[in-house]
Amino acid sequence: MREQRRLFDNIDWTLVGLFLVLVLIGWVNIYASGLNDAHPYIYDTTQRYGKQMLWIISAFAIAFMILLIDSKLFTTFAYPIYIIGIIVLVLTIFVGTEVSGSKSWLSIGSFRIQPAEFAKITTGLALAKYLSSLNINIKEFHNKIIPVILMLLPAIIIRLQKETGSALVYGGFLLVLYREGLSGNYLLLGIGIVILFILTLLFGKFIMITVLFIIALALFYLIRKNRKNIFSLIGLFLLTASFAFTVDYSFQHFLEPHQITRINVLLGKESDPKGAGYNVEQSKIAIGSGGFFGKGFLNGTQTKFKFVPAQDTDFIFCTVGEEWGFVGSSVLMGIYILLFTRIIKVAERQRSPFARVYGYCVAAILFMNFAINIAMTIGLAPVIGIPLPFLSYGGSSLWAFTILLFIFIKQDSNRMQLI
Repeated sequence: MREQRRLFDNIDWTLVGLFLVLVLIGWVNIYASGLNDAHPYIYDTTQRYGKQMLWIISAFAIAFMILLIDSKLFTTFAYPIYIIGIIVLVLTIFVGTEVSGSKSWLSIGSFRIQPAEFAKITTGLALAKYLSSLNINIKEFHNKIIPVILMLLPAIIIRLQKETGSALVYGGFLLVLYREGLSGNYLLLGIGIVILFILTLLFGKFIMITVLFIIALALFYLIRKNRKNIFSLIGLFLLTASFAFTVDYSFQHFLEPHQITRINVLLGKESDPKGAGYNVEQSKIAIGSGGFFGKGFLNGTQTKFKFVPAQDTDFIFCTVGEEWGFVGSSVLMGIYILLFTRIIKVAERQRSPFARVYGYCVAAILFMNFAINIAMTIGLAPVIGIPLPFLSYGGSSLWAFTILLFIFIKQDSNRMQLI
């Protein structure tokens, strides 16, 4: 009994409080986005907002159980948990239920769960286990290979399930590797690849290769006296030109037709306001119509008349924007920023390398979901089906984010013990 009391004394209640606030905000906005006048009570389990209440209660129970588990369980069994996660992902490809073109759900009767959401947790645990091992220096080339494999393997399997959005989230783990000593040049390389990909889609491969050639000539003139740099420049030009040349093929053959259309609409190459661009257009109308202070709780017209599809899941942020306006949206984003910064601060105070690395994994996963979802709802990213952490309707995402966060809270509660 004394140990349990000590456990709750060591819990970071700031993180728990931010979690509770976000979950409550999510529940209220799910209610606002799907209110049925014939079922006005928020706890009515015949409606989605009532079902979300059940998911929330079960999430609280899961969080409590995690706090009672010995934290060494996660460090000891990180690799087996990861392997189980991979096996379940593979099985989902063959026996999963297809929903909205994505075969990423497992059905048990009327109950459905999305393993891709939980694979983020297992990957974070495996990365933390490896990077916290003795004699691991991420700056050495051979020590970079295993973390990349740990990240890419679930991402590739999830992509095979046609769940592109969830696969993209795994790019956030690069931030964890950067904290552990990976050169910033790799992050710049990743950003450069994304920019080159977008510019090639916009202007075409031949124009981009010509631009790259002109840039290479200008750099050649500046460094012409240094032969070593000249060879590096030639190699870099060949690599970037080759990449630009393959962009069109990759774009047409590795993405689904609806994803291609959404990206073309986003880049302004196509106009489809009643088709692929409908969700985003209605979302932007809803957010813009909220003005500075919003229309008020339950007064959103876009919300009330169901103009925005998936408004309580992927587009829950537009409900916040319409009913609570710029002020409410800013407050919500501020709460998320407080959550991210608090996780990082708590991660940095850990005495256990495993807990520190895992904390950064938590921050990276939550941030990627947050950033992509918000960008998606305001038209800065294509619609790819990313939930907003703790706000979007659904049991899989809420459970997964809760488990993800509370494993870290549990690790932190034992920070005074040398592991």
